[in-house]
Amino acid sequence: MSRIIDLTLPIYNNAPTMPLDPKCAVTVYHTIDSMKYNITQLIISTHHGTHLDAPYHFFDSGRTVDKLDLTKCVGKAEILNFTHIKPKYNLMPLDFEPYKSRIGAGSRILLRTDWWRKFPQKKYFSDGPMISPQLAMWLARKKIAMIGLETPGVHPVEWEKVHKILLGAEIVVVEGLAYLDKLKNNSVFFIAAPLKIKGRDGSPIRAMAIENMKAYK
Repeated sequence: MSRIIDLTLPIYNNAPTMPLDPKCAVTVYHTIDSMKYNITQLIISTHHGTHLDAPYHFFDSGRTVDKLDLTKCVGKAEILNFTHIKPKYNLMPLDFEPYKSRIGAGSRILLRTDWWRKFPQKKYFSDGPMISPQLAMWLARKKIAMIGLETPGVHPVEWEKVHKILLGAEIVVVEGLAYLDKLKNNSVFFIAAPLKIKGRDGSPIRAMAIENMKAYK
């Protein structure tokens, strides 16, 4: 039997964000009593919570989120287990040796670290496992389609360099995933559909996995 697992952090008023990002505001705009219906005003950045990055995030000439190849965002994804690594660990190509047979051109990979459990603590935003520039280059050479992380970013210090390597290679970067520990299989059908925000750099997503789906690529 197929099973759907939500992999998304909640959005709520004053939910914490990266230090330099816009604050999150979820406010009541109309209510049943005031206007006979409920409507809420949502103010968040394109990179709040569980979201994805488009190349335009770091390149003015890069592909915008409404122009992404959605086949990179939806399809079979490999779950790679890194729950044994410590905070602030710099992931290197050598760490991926056990998984190299599962990674190739067009691959979608999800890195399970269980770091989402630190949310909404301050250290969630600063102390998580990191994608080293060396690993980013290795993944770019592999020509993967997408990488998904349970951290809010790729690297707290070398974030510009790592982003430019990955996004420059047209790799979709999904950040802020959660609940990968609930997955029972090593591969799933993964969905990370962005909002169609015209001409912009990223989008919040409702990430989910489907296990035991009869047919997927």
